[in-house]
This record gives sequence, structure tokens and C-alpha cells, in this order.
Amino acid sequence: MADVIEIKDEQFEQEVINSPVPVLVDFWATWCGPCRKLGPVIEEIAKDYDDKVKFVKVNVENCINIAKEYSISGLPSLLVFKQGEAVERMTGLMPKSTIISNLEKHI
Repeated sequence: MADVIEIKDEQFEQEVINSPVPVLVDFWATWCGPCRKLGPVIEEIAKDYDDKVKFVKVNVENCINIAKEYSISGLPSLLVFKQGEAVERMTGLMPKSTIISNLEKHI
């Protein structure tokens, strides 16, 4: 499960809402510089949390419905889902330690 997978609108329910483990969703866009900087950080964290958390990327340009449903207005935005509910929201470029500490609360 260590890989960060990219999903589309139609996969969101299966991959995120119905996941048996917590999911960190990285909402991003190709034109977003901070998103490109955060991507490798998310991949590092994914390796450390291999079987505890699923990591998913959602390109807001391709998944407009999901971005609207979760009121994604700033990028990058990270949402942590647990048992189908968004339980944590982080917006903007932030240090790896901040992401880990917010993620740890939900494992």
C-alpha cells in the first residue's frame, strides 16, 4: 500500500470513503508550484506508513466534483479520511513533521 495512487471522481468512494484504513488525500493541480514541492514529501511519508494509511492524489482539474464536495479552495490541500469521514484538513505547503503529527492523531 506504500504507493501514492492517483484517482478520479468515480474511484473516490471505493478508494477513500470505503477504505478500511485511514486515507490521506492530496488535492493538487499541475500548475500549483507548492503542490509539486509537497508531492515528494507525501511519497516519503507513504513509505513510512506503508500498512497503516492509504495515500491518494486527486488532481482538482480532473476531479471537479470531489473538489467542490469537499470545498477545496486552496492548494495544496490534504484531507485525512477515517471511516468515510474527513477528520483533518491541512492547506498550503507545510513541513513533513506537521503532516505526520496531524496524521498520527487519526491512526
